[in-house]
Amino acid sequence: MRLCRASVVLSMLLLSPFAKAQNGNVQAGQQIYNNNCSVCHGGDGFGGEHGPQIARRLRRIEDPQLTELIHQGRASRGMPSFPSVTGEKLTNLIAFLHTLKSARKVIYVQKKVQTTAGETLDGAVLNESLQDLALRTADERIHLLRPQGDKYREVTSQVDWASYHGDLSGNRYSKLDQIQKSNVAQLTPNWMFTISDAPYLEVTPVVVEGIMYLTSANQCYAVDAGSGRELWHFHRDRTKGVGGGGGGGINRGVAWSGNHIFMVTDNAHLLSLNRFTGAEEWESVLADWHQNYDTTSAPLVAGDLVISGTAGGEGGARGFLAAFDKATGKEVWRFWTVPAPGQPGSETWKGKAIAHGGAVAWFTGSYDAEADTVYWQTGNPGPDYDGKEREGDNLYSDCVLALDRKTGKLKWYYQFTPHDTHDWDATEPILLVDTNWHGIPRKLLLTANRNGFFYLFDRTEGQLLLAKPFITKLNWAKEIGTDHRPVLAEPEKVGINGTKVCPSQDGATNWYSAAFSPQTGLFYFQTLEKCDIYNDDGPVTWEAGKGYLGGSQRMAPGEVPQKFLRALDVQTGKISWEYPEVGHGETWGGALATAGGLVFFCDDSGLFMAVDADNGKPLWNFRANQNWKASPMTYQFDGKQYVAIASGQTITSFALPN
Repeated sequence: MRLCRASVVLSMLLLSPFAKAQNGNVQAGQQIYNNNCSVCHGGDGFGGEHGPQIARRLRRIEDPQLTELIHQGRASRGMPSFPSVTGEKLTNLIAFLHTLKSARKVIYVQKKVQTTAGETLDGAVLNESLQDLALRTADERIHLLRPQGDKYREVTSQVDWASYHGDLSGNRYSKLDQIQKSNVAQLTPNWMFTISDAPYLEVTPVVVEGIMYLTSANQCYAVDAGSGRELWHFHRDRTKGVGGGGGGGINRGVAWSGNHIFMVTDNAHLLSLNRFTGAEEWESVLADWHQNYDTTSAPLVAGDLVISGTAGGEGGARGFLAAFDKATGKEVWRFWTVPAPGQPGSETWKGKAIAHGGAVAWFTGSYDAEADTVYWQTGNPGPDYDGKEREGDNLYSDCVLALDRKTGKLKWYYQFTPHDTHDWDATEPILLVDTNWHGIPRKLLLTANRNGFFYLFDRTEGQLLLAKPFITKLNWAKEIGTDHRPVLAEPEKVGINGTKVCPSQDGATNWYSAAFSPQTGLFYFQTLEKCDIYNDDGPVTWEAGKGYLGGSQRMAPGEVPQKFLRALDVQTGKISWEYPEVGHGETWGGALATAGGLVFFCDDSGLFMAVDADNGKPLWNFRANQNWKASPMTYQFDGKQYVAIASGQTITSFALPN
C-alpha cells in the first residue's frame, strides 16, 4: 500500500502550528517512509510521478493530525489507511516526517542574453522554452522575452487590467477593439493555467506590465500574460477552523500599486507582496477570525490606501470597512457598518441582534479619484431570516456608502432593502459612469440590486434619479416610492410559517460583474428569474463557529429558474434586449463589454459566449462545460488582445489567430 496523494489530504486539514517532534528513531522511520511513501512523494517529500510534495505542508501539522491521517487515510483522495502503523512504528515514522519540514530552496539557473534593443540582460531563469524566456535581474525586475534569431525581444502588455474590475470605477468596459463583431468567430484558446489544488476559482486575473496575477485561498501566482507560464508562487497553508467562503477556498483576486500587490487571506488578514518575487512585505489583521470573520474578495487601492472589508455575515460577524497605509500596512481608519449602541444609526436596531448585526462589506468597492470618494456595498443584516430581534431599518446593512477616502467619514448612503429578511445583501457591482443623462452631463452611479430593482444615482450628493424593476418574478415590493423606499406588497403565505418571495435568496442578480458601454448607452448584467419559500425558525443565539441565520429558504415547488443576460437602457430603466440562457440557474459568471461592440459572458449551460452589444445576437462560444464562478476580463499583450476567464481550476486566455 502506498501513501499517495497525501498532500492533497494534508492541505484539506487546514493545518495548525507545527508541534514538537516526538521522540523516535528517525532512521527507522525513514525506512517505513521509503517502503510506503517515497514512491509517490519522493525520498525528500517533494513529490514525484505519482504524488505531489508534502514537505512544506508538514511544517504546520500537529502529531494528532498526522496520526489520524495515517490511521484513517482518505480513500476519496486516493490515500489508503495504515491502521497497523502504531506504537513504536508510528512514533518513528512521525519523527522522520518532521525532518522533511524544511522547505527545499529553489535554485535558479543564471543566464545572460542580448536583446534586440541592444541591451544585455543577466538574471535568474524563472522559466524557459523554445518560445519564451523569463529572467529576473538583480534589481528584482522580471523581463519577459521572446527569441528572435540569436537575440531576444522583450515583450509586455500595452493595455493592462490593473484592478479587479479593470478600472477603479467598477465598470468592466474595455476600449480594446481588436476583437470585434467581424472576427470574434475566429477566437481560440491561446493558453491555459491550472491551479490544481483549488476547489474552484472565482478569481478575476489582474495584468500589470505583462504579468498576470491569479489567486486561490492563501495562494498567489504570477504568470507570463502572453504564455501562461509560471513566474513565481506564494503559498500559505489554509487556516484550520475558518468558516464561510474563505474556509471554502474562495479568493477573488489582488489589488495592485507600484511594485506591490495586495491580497486577503482566508482568516481575515491583509498582505502586501512584492509583485516581482512574491515575497511578503507586511501583514495586517482585519479581524479576529474566531469571531466568525473570513475574507474572500480583492482589496481596492485608492490613493495611498488599500481598503478591504471582510466576509462572515452568515455567522453574525459585525461588518466594517478598513483602510491601511499601502506602504506600511498601518491602519488609517475604520468605518463600522453596524453602529455601536448609542452611535448614529443604532436607533434603527431594536433588540439584541445589533451585537452581531452582519452588514459585512465583503465585496470589492469602487473609487472616484476626482472626488476622492470611495463607494462601497454592504451586506444584509443578521440573523439573516429572523427580523424580530432587530426591528427597524438596520443601518447600514444593504447600503451603498460614499466615504471620504482620507478619513472614512460618511458623505452619503442609500439603503436598498430596509429591514431585510431575505439575504439580499447589496454586494453587487457599483459602476461609476460619467455620461449625459436626459441631456445633462452627470456623474452617475449604476447598480442592479439583488432585490430586483435597478438604481441610478447622481453620485455627487447621492440623489436617486431612477429605480426600476428588471425582472418579471418580483412580488415583495410594488415599486420604489417617492420617498425612495420600497412600497411593500402583501406577503404570499405558504404553509404554517412560510412565505413565497420573488426574487429568490440567490437574488435577481448578485456579485458577478456588470458593464456599461458608452457606445450603446446600455448596462449589461446577468439576471435570475426564480422564487423561494422562506421559513422563520424562531430565535437564534450567536455562537462562535456557527451560523446565524434564524431560518431557512428553499426553491418554490414547481419553480423553473432561468438566467438571462439583459441589456438595460440607463435613460429609461427599460430592458433593451435580453438573451435567454439554457440551464438550471446555477452559474455565477458575469459580463464584460468592449469597444469592439461585444459583450462576453458566462452562459448558464457552461458556454463562454460573445454577443452583439447592440442586439444580443450570439456571435461566438466556447464549450467550457463549467458551473461558472468567475467573470471575464481582457488585456492587450505584445500587440494582441486577449480575453481571459477562470473556469473550474483553470484560467483560459483566448486570442485571435496570428
